[in-house]
Amino acid sequence: MAERLFLTARGAFADQMARLPRAHVDSVLRITEHLGLGLATLMSRGDEAALTSRIAEQFGIDLSSGPKRSARGGTAFVGIGPGTWLACREAADPNWASGLAATVSGLASISDQSNGYAVLRVTGPAARNLLSRGAFIDFHPSVFGPGSSAVTTIAHIGVMLWQLDDAPTYDVALFRSYAESFWHWIESTCAAIGIRPAAGTMDSSK
Repeated sequence: MAERLFLTARGAFADQMARLPRAHVDSVLRITEHLGLGLATLMSRGDEAALTSRIAEQFGIDLSSGPKRSARGGTAFVGIGPGTWLACREAADPNWASGLAATVSGLASISDQSNGYAVLRVTGPAARNLLSRGAFIDFHPSVFGPGSSAVTTIAHIGVMLWQLDDAPTYDVALFRSYAESFWHWIESTCAAIGIRPAAGTMDSSK
């Protein structure tokens, strides 16, 4: 009888997460890989008013036309460009993107990105300091706060990021193939500013 093979999904940052100490309540920087997140790019076909109405009807979400994150019930839409959003779904099933495509049929184009991107959740008092060392955007709370999003580069790596709360907590999405290079930047920057990151826990309510 032929031996059966079973494949287990593995995060892009699995090795790095395994090396981190566990976070404490007072940890200044906690980093977690956001696994099981369904991702898809949504691009309007021109009638944004109709698309906004459809999203509101189906998800109860007011689709923002700017660099903002709008969320409800485990689904979020992050503005990443003119008429373009990154749709995110907690604990998504394999057919989530195709279901979204059916929902917005005729109004938007959908491209499943679930297996193409890795998402790190960075939180704690030092999170803003860390990201401001790499991203060319203003992270001051008066400018970039909960619900804000941006598309930028960190260490020459293209990223999409958005802020979830005042902790502050950020999600950073990047192509999986750049995970090792991005982690090298995190380690180097943390060492330069005297911060030791720890492995955090995921709050799926955000």
